[in-house]
Amino acid sequence: MKPVLSLDPGSETSLTMQIVAGIVVEVEEKRWRPGARVPSIRAFAVAHGVSTFTVVEAYDRLVAQGVLVARRGSGFYVSERRLGAPQKGAEKLDEKVTNGWLVRNFLGASEGAIHAGAGWLPETWFDSEGIARSLRQLAAHPEHLLGYGPARGFDRLREQIVRQLAEYEIETDAGGVMTTLGANQALDLVIRQFTQPGDIVMVDEPCYSDLLVALRMRDVETIGIPMKPTGPDVAALETALETHRPKLYFTNSRLHNPTGASYSSAAAYKVLKIAERHGCLIVEDDVSADLVQGAHFTLASMDQLKNVIYVGSFSKTIGAGLRVGFVVADHDVVEGLLYQKLVSGMSTPTVTERLVSAILSEGHYRKQTEQLRDRLGAAQEKTCRRLEASGFEVFCEPRSGMFLWARPSGIDADSSRLAELALQEKILLAPGHLFFAGRMKTGWLRFNVAHCNFDRLYNFLADAVGR
Repeated sequence: MKPVLSLDPGSETSLTMQIVAGIVVEVEEKRWRPGARVPSIRAFAVAHGVSTFTVVEAYDRLVAQGVLVARRGSGFYVSERRLGAPQKGAEKLDEKVTNGWLVRNFLGASEGAIHAGAGWLPETWFDSEGIARSLRQLAAHPEHLLGYGPARGFDRLREQIVRQLAEYEIETDAGGVMTTLGANQALDLVIRQFTQPGDIVMVDEPCYSDLLVALRMRDVETIGIPMKPTGPDVAALETALETHRPKLYFTNSRLHNPTGASYSSAAAYKVLKIAERHGCLIVEDDVSADLVQGAHFTLASMDQLKNVIYVGSFSKTIGAGLRVGFVVADHDVVEGLLYQKLVSGMSTPTVTERLVSAILSEGHYRKQTEQLRDRLGAAQEKTCRRLEASGFEVFCEPRSGMFLWARPSGIDADSSRLAELALQEKILLAPGHLFFAGRMKTGWLRFNVAHCNFDRLYNFLADAVGR
């Protein structure tokens, strides 16, 4: 059996999730036969150019799903159970509902495709020259790049993150910061630390699709709190807390993925008070923090990490493929998350952490993020107007960040069908059902304004809705 997966380090979908989704496809389509021995962790890592701990995490997830079985001293094998018969805690992933759809179509896109629903910025929007300069500086001292780094993360980078957080009025020290393999790993570590199968948590509705997949893999029940243009529906939040007593609330407070909405200060205050009253921990996903125009208030700044775990990333501003994120919390919480990080993959890559640190030190980062904000602001305005002219209703106008949430006006459309039609025209859309825990049909779609400056896209959309 030879490894055959196609992985994209630049995708918003983590490499772990790409491996999981790819192997599920191989098994379902009988290219990896029941009972067959799969490539060893080291062989798979070498063949695909990924770290061994990435493969370990993917294989562990596949074992948890029942797709693979582990045999002590022998390796991993394809399960001989029938994949079509889901078991408790190992539900078969439906690629029409999960990121399998995105992985298969976005990563397999042919040249010339329009990535209108993507979750990342075009490579040309990043400071490639600045990254090259920093790489050359690191290459002058390769002896610092080859070993495991500190499990908490590169000390200098964590200190830089502390200073950055101070600009958002979040007070902490390096002991309250731990680096992660992108924001996805940070969220996954929180799920591992604070939940057990069968637990109930709350998420935004719609919600970041990778988070929904991670929660399903843990066999955690999710309750969706409807997202409004100014934040979550606080009445629905209160009702969910009184009725179900969930442990956690995962929320995307600024430039929400997928809607682009941001909390108002009033909504933030109410959410914090309600969660505190019911003893519910908030996990604030703020990966687009440096793309925000204007004021920098966050749930973590209002709460000062007493009841909030804060998750950030450099994927949206330095480069998605670097996979450098971080989690910030009370010191005791970080200790628990550190254990989860150690058992699931040791440290994060020294090379990328030192590269991010060098970029932050060079002094160009602030200018680069200002340019990104301005460019995205212009793209937001243009995309909103062109979608409306094509017969679409926009959920809200974020005026910054990457995402817009829109649907055809006046018609009851199924966005999954629209996405399938778009694929035939080499246009990749993100249908809305991917972002709902309840797997509901919907007309909404996520648009990435950085990938929407194409007449061909709007001609297709206008034709599709009869404009």
